[in-house]
Amino acid sequence: MIMKVNAWTVLLMSAYLTACAASGTEKYQTIMDNTTAEKVDQIIRSDVIPSSGEKHGEVISRVSSAFLGTPYQADTLIGGPGTPEALVVNFNGVDCFTLADYIEALTRSHDEKSFLHHLAEVRYTRGNVGYLSRRHFFSDWFTTAPRNVRDVTPDISPDYAVADKQLNRKPDGGEYIPGLGIHPRKINYIPGKAISQQVLGRLKTGDYVGVYTSLEGLDVSHVGIVVRHNGQVWFRNASSLAANRKVVDSPFLEYLRPKPGIVVLRAE
Repeated sequence: MIMKVNAWTVLLMSAYLTACAASGTEKYQTIMDNTTAEKVDQIIRSDVIPSSGEKHGEVISRVSSAFLGTPYQADTLIGGPGTPEALVVNFNGVDCFTLADYIEALTRSHDEKSFLHHLAEVRYTRGNVGYLSRRHFFSDWFTTAPRNVRDVTPDISPDYAVADKQLNRKPDGGEYIPGLGIHPRKINYIPGKAISQQVLGRLKTGDYVGVYTSLEGLDVSHVGIVVRHNGQVWFRNASSLAANRKVVDSPFLEYLRPKPGIVVLRAE
């Protein structure tokens, strides 16, 4: 999945600004407003710290519930060719991928400082805050270090398929992310028509699920989280649909079975 270049202005984020050191001597900015900083503290105190010994997936489910109703907002990250990358933290508006970044980082944290450290590790290869080291694709979560998750797609269904991808390659041969290069990668996915009750039974609460795309240069088109409540399985996601434009729970089977397929990743 491509994380688009940000059009967000620094003026809107000027309420809270700090400078942090990346690996080595490289410096980068962390940009976070006061409202977000307060939410980070609240979520960690109420939803993360009390969960000692609890399964990681259950923590993911509880932490992600704090984002329900958060407005959908694309292009919140800052960085690109010729633009220095900043570590952006914005809980006022999220897209499907930044939502996953925030949730996974929060579940590993015990305070704001550790959250910022973990967010850099989750969002960037080796925690190196830079545009070309940003994890632009969902499969980067398990193929680049440090790995956030493992790919459990083959464990979920014997009917999984494998696609040979040339990630970042545009149909005309160019690059979606200039300078990133082309990345050959095998993507495991479960075809939508194979998503059955047996598949639902093998999914775990807190699994990260990507909607597989057949486009050559991309791996998934959307990302969400498996949650369970009211006796049903749901797909918690930052929805860009006109009817939603916020973080919602969508019925898993109804939403995903018509799609080309799913990729299932698990943090443990």
